[in-house]
Parts: sequence; structure tokens; C-alpha cells
Amino acid sequence: MNIDINRDKAIIGNAVSSVLADTYTLYLKTQNYHWNVTGARFHQLHKLFEEQYTEMAEAIDEIAERVRSLGFRPPGTFKEFLALTSIPEETVKLNADEMIKNLADGHEMISSKTREIVVMAHDFKDDVTADLLTSRIKTHEKTTWMLKSFLE
Repeated sequence: MNIDINRDKAIIGNAVSSVLADTYTLYLKTQNYHWNVTGARFHQLHKLFEEQYTEMAEAIDEIAERVRSLGFRPPGTFKEFLALTSIPEETVKLNADEMIKNLADGHEMISSKTREIVVMAHDFKDDVTADLLTSRIKTHEKTTWMLKSFLE
């Protein structure tokens, strides 16, 4: 598919694939925390985590479809996601505050990385990718703020 990107679209396709891997990994971590959160704030956090992973599930589809629109096959296996993600996998039992901090850190990490890719997309004159990713940054920043508010 020719979408009029001036430079090698493999660069942007790979970058968007890494955002997909980060989002999927954070989605899975959020769902894990939803299942395993305990303590006095159980109900509130259980519900919040569900809202967050539900939102990310929709975003995952949009991001993957953008990779396809760029002419590439999006990653779709755990092995592929682990090779591309910057979000660390969770291997230990955490308390509610540790879960909240880990999720806030993950959303911040995705925001920062995605902001760099938006600049690259603009350089490539790929406004569609830039628009999609800018929208994702807005969501991740708001989610970071909400999660950090629980820790104050």
C-alpha cells in the first residue's frame, strides 16, 4: 500500500510495533493486577484496573491496524512482544501501592517513548500515525496522573 510516506516506512512500522508491544505488555500487567490486587482498596482498584485494561484492549487493535496500514505484519505472539517491549514483566507478588507505582511507571515509559515516535512520524510526514500516537500519549498521561494520585 502506498500511503505517501517520504522515507523508508519500515522505520516507522517498527517503531509503531514497539508501541504495540509496550501497550500489550502493560495491558497484560494491568489485567494481572486486576485479578490479584488485595487490601482495603480492593474494590476501587479492581474496578480501576479493569477500566484501564479495557481501554488498552481497544488501543491495541487500533495500533496493530496502523502497523498493517503501513504495510507490515504486527507482532502478535508473547515472544515477539517480549523482544520489542520496554515494559518489564512482573514476576513477584506486589502489594497494591507497588502495583499502582509499576503501572504509573509503565504509562510514563510508553508516553515518553511514543512522544519520540510522534516526532519521527512528523519528520516522515505521516500525520495519521502521529495523530494516533498523540492520542495515545494523552491517554497514558491522564492514566499516569490518576494512578499517582492514589499514592499521594
